[in-house]
Amino acid sequence: MKNNYFIQAILFLLSIPLFFSCRSTNYLTLRVEEPAPVYVPISFKRVGLLDQSLPADATKKIDDLDKILSIEEKNLDKDGAEAALKSLSDELSANGRFTDVRILNDPSVKSPGMGIFPAPLSWDKVQQICYDNQVDILFVLSFYDTDTRVEYAAIPVELTGPLGVKIPALEHQATVYTLIKTGWRIYDPINKIIRDEYLANEQVVLSGRGINPVKALETIIGRKQAVLQQSMRIGQNYASRILPYYIRVSRTYYVRGTDNFVIGKRRAQTGNWDGAAELWQKDIDHPKAKVAGRANYNMAIINEINGDLNKAIEWASKSYTDYNNKLALSYIKVLKQRQYTNEQLRQQNQ
Repeated sequence: MKNNYFIQAILFLLSIPLFFSCRSTNYLTLRVEEPAPVYVPISFKRVGLLDQSLPADATKKIDDLDKILSIEEKNLDKDGAEAALKSLSDELSANGRFTDVRILNDPSVKSPGMGIFPAPLSWDKVQQICYDNQVDILFVLSFYDTDTRVEYAAIPVELTGPLGVKIPALEHQATVYTLIKTGWRIYDPINKIIRDEYLANEQVVLSGRGINPVKALETIIGRKQAVLQQSMRIGQNYASRILPYYIRVSRTYYVRGTDNFVIGKRRAQTGNWDGAAELWQKDIDHPKAKVAGRANYNMAIINEINGDLNKAIEWASKSYTDYNNKLALSYIKVLKQRQYTNEQLRQQNQ
C-alpha cells in the first residue's frame, strides 16, 4: 500500500510540468498611467497653502485638556500641523507641476478643533486670500488633531537581589497610542469649486517598560519626533492626490496554436515583442478559426504594448466577431476603459 502511495506521488509530481507546458496562454504585465484622484487645471500654477487647524478661542480649553495628556510636548498639534504643511509644500514644489508654492498666514482663519471638518470657507474669503497673495488655488489643512491613549500592563518578572537571589516583581509596561487626524480641502476660487475634501487618519504606537507606571512612561522616547515624521508622510501622501500615478496590470496572450505561437512565446520571454508579433501576424488568416482568433487577439496585445489602443480594439474586435474568441470580448472592455482613462489624463494636462 505504501508503494502505491509513493508511485502516485511521483506520477503527480511528474505531471506538474506537463500540466503547465500544456497551458495555451501566458501572462505579461504592463505599466499604465492612471489619472490623479483630484483634478487641478493645468493653468493653475501658483498655490497657496493655509493652516486652518489652529483652534479658535472658544475651543482652547478643550484643546488644553488634550495637551495635558501629551507626554513630551504640549505644542504637539501645532508642530505636527506645521510639519504636514511644510512637507506638502516641499512635495508640490519638487514635482514641477507648479511654478510657485507658498505657505500663507491668515490668523482670522480658525478651526473649531476636536478633529472635525469646519464649515467651508466662504468664497468671498477664499477669493480675498487668493487675491491678496496672488495665488490661483488654495490648499487648506482644515484640521489637525492628535488623540492620545495610554494603556498599562503589569508583567511578572524576576529581579536579582543584592545576594543574587531571584525576587519576584512586577514590571510595568506602558503603550502610548497617538492617533493623528487630519482633514484637507482644495478651494478653486475661479470656478468656486471645492476640488477635494479628504480625511487621513494615521496612528503612532510606542511602548516602554519600568518598575512603575511613571518609569514606564519615561522610557518612551522620541514620541514627538515619531509624530512629526508621520505628519510629514501625511503631507507627502496628500501631495500625490493631484498627480497621475502608475500601476501594473496583467494581460493574457496565447502561446499555443501553431509553431509560430511556440516560437513567439520564446521571443516574448526575451522581450522581443515585435519579433513575436511578426510570427502571430502569419496566422491571422489561418484556416482554423480557433488559431486565427488567437492570432488576432495577440495582435491586439502587441498594439496595446506599443500604445495604439485604437488598433488594439480593432484586432480584439475582429478576434471576437469573426472567430468567436470569448477572451477578446472581455479584453475589448479593458481597452475601452483605458481609452477613457487616457482621455481623463489628456484633460488633466490641458
